[in-house]
Amino acid sequence: MAADLIYAFRVMRLPLLDAGGAHIGRIEDIVVIPGRTGKGREPAIPPRVVGFVANSQRRRIFVSANRIADLTSDGARLRSWDVDLNPFKPRPGEVLIGGELIDRKIGDETVSDIALRAHEDARSTYWVIDKVRLARKSTLRRRPSYRLVDFDEVPALFDAQTAMQAEAARHREFHPAEVAAIVRALPIDQRRQVAEAMDDERLADVLEELPEAEQIRIVEQLDRDRLVGVFDEMEYDDLADLIGEMAPADQERMLDVMDVDDADVVRRLLAYEEGTAGGLMTPEVIILGPDATVAEALAQIRNPDWVVSIATQVFVTQAPYKAPTGKLVGVVHVQRLLREPPNMQLDRLIADDPTVAADASDRDVAEMLASYDLLAVAVVDEAGRFLGAVTVDDVLDRMLGAGWRTRRKRTVTS
Repeated sequence: MAADLIYAFRVMRLPLLDAGGAHIGRIEDIVVIPGRTGKGREPAIPPRVVGFVANSQRRRIFVSANRIADLTSDGARLRSWDVDLNPFKPRPGEVLIGGELIDRKIGDETVSDIALRAHEDARSTYWVIDKVRLARKSTLRRRPSYRLVDFDEVPALFDAQTAMQAEAARHREFHPAEVAAIVRALPIDQRRQVAEAMDDERLADVLEELPEAEQIRIVEQLDRDRLVGVFDEMEYDDLADLIGEMAPADQERMLDVMDVDDADVVRRLLAYEEGTAGGLMTPEVIILGPDATVAEALAQIRNPDWVVSIATQVFVTQAPYKAPTGKLVGVVHVQRLLREPPNMQLDRLIADDPTVAADASDRDVAEMLASYDLLAVAVVDEAGRFLGAVTVDDVLDRMLGAGWRTRRKRTVTS
């Protein structure tokens, strides 16, 4: 189904399933943000699905599109076992396919259905509007006639409603670092408007590319519901860096809007000194037990949500398998996994990689990564329990200094 068109009417009748396939609700509508019709040399950008409205436990909730692993005839399956039960509240610029687009008049025709197509990028699978099914009634026929058109043939249906939404749509295909540079060049009030026009995932990606001071200026303008959505998309270490730059009272305010478990993780990271492995590490990595198999490890690695530096190895630990875990057994690298049979257990494939203590300096961590040609190194406590991993990209961020993004922008544009 992922490679073919899937129609909105069909999606809006699908059950919502957790990661194990258990029924936890039903999809009721599809939330999209505007795209852009092609103008001159600028290519058309299709409207993108940012999430789904579902009914679960008698509540009308929002399910972010990046939480959906796949859409099949069996249902919309989540990547995880849990779902946020906060009530759905539409945001400015968002459009409901069922509630606002289906049955809408376009001249003498009516929108009868909308077709979605799945796309994949380096991080995830996402869905965009590809086709529109139009119906025309005739006095000479009992049944209407139908035709299927490309989304950009009906621009009035999908074009951005404001200049800022159009700006956000124009930058959707850019790398987050490029968008961050553009955002920094805007006046403060326009930065806020562009941020409001981005979906949660996109805004989180862009925030992670901005200096902490710029992140704070934008985050302080967001309401509570928006903060919850954006924070949910950010990496724990980036969240800790952002919140750590705030005054204590503001830190607590930000932590209060987060899920209790997520807030606990961020508080643990904030407890480490800046410039140490503990202050650099992320606990959100691939962790499996010693008796897990190569097939299970590769299934985890295939998850497009993992960044490259995380997806190149699996950390093998004793239970529990969420940092802080039981004792670290070792690391298995993806190249080794690709050479071994699917049923091979991970405890037979352990690499002799070094580890670092949480109080190791960022310089020591950088030298460790360089000496052993690693993309990530495990951080352990005195008992050998796995606390998290420091990745090479986080070390580069720290070693380049706080102003490197600003300096790079001046270098590129000069």
